[in-house]
Amino acid sequence: MAKSVLVTGGAGYIGSHACKALARAGYRPVVYDNISRGHREAVRWGPLVEGDLGDRSRLAGACAEHRVCAVMHFAAYAYVGESVADPASYYRNNLGGTLCLIETMREAGIDKIVFSSTCATYGNPDGIPIRETAPQRPVNPYGETKLAIERALHWYGAAYAIRSVSLRYFNAAGADPEGEVGELHDPETHLIPLVLQTALGQRPHVDVYGTDYPTPDGTAIRDYIHVNDLAEAHLRALEYLIDGRESTAMNLGTGCGHSVREVVRAAEEVSGRRVACRDVARRPGDPPALVADARLATEILGWSARMSDLQTIVRTALAWHVRVADPASAKLSLPADER
Repeated sequence: MAKSVLVTGGAGYIGSHACKALARAGYRPVVYDNISRGHREAVRWGPLVEGDLGDRSRLAGACAEHRVCAVMHFAAYAYVGESVADPASYYRNNLGGTLCLIETMREAGIDKIVFSSTCATYGNPDGIPIRETAPQRPVNPYGETKLAIERALHWYGAAYAIRSVSLRYFNAAGADPEGEVGELHDPETHLIPLVLQTALGQRPHVDVYGTDYPTPDGTAIRDYIHVNDLAEAHLRALEYLIDGRESTAMNLGTGCGHSVREVVRAAEEVSGRRVACRDVARRPGDPPALVADARLATEILGWSARMSDLQTIVRTALAWHVRVADPASAKLSLPADER
């Protein structure tokens, strides 16, 4: 019988890709999601239990009914600007909800959790690329809540023997190459889908926040990692814990950054369409560059990013958008070998 893994937020972007990876590896992903920001149709590889993280009895019932052996925790609010405008909801949902989850795990005797953390815990880094030893100084409530969870997992591990892997990933992007799941947020704030929506005529332009950074073309640089590579890392982290190994935290990225203008050019090349841009002021708190040093993940998990070159990321994301979000434009937007 396949081992059941509770995947909180499994109806969301990264969680749904992780569910597919789990199922392919012989596990049974049990999605726990309130569907407030996820998509019911993204739950394809196991059962769905609808519920809030704060509902301890619902969580406990799901763990008992499905004989859960471990948890992958993706459920969180993840908009930086929203977290600044409404920090209460982020502390209540991200931190309060996670404390309910790990308390439920403790009571149920579940001792393994892979946690979806973020490079936002580092804040404005002192240097690039960022190593795990860099100071964690978040500059917004989103990063603060993720860091608070990392610290809670450390102390729960020391006191209650709950082992964890916290995965601090950089900019998730791309889509399932088979087109079954992809990135669809409302509102959308991520650069690559915004650029592709502009290429497809769904937006009049994409805003470029800051053109005077100390970077080669003046725009901000980020480390983009394909969502399938992220899903593979979560699977390897789970198997690391199943092997009985100790708690740890690590970065997930490529070690290679791309500027906003590079992303725009890649989208124009892949789509064959022009992307209209509007230059606007920098956003407060946006650092010039965020690039990961992910060697620790390679050393510990034997993992490396295999699909995260910019062309592959943009091509798979475009295929998702034209086939699922806007199928009528597919023949007009995809190169011949992608139709």
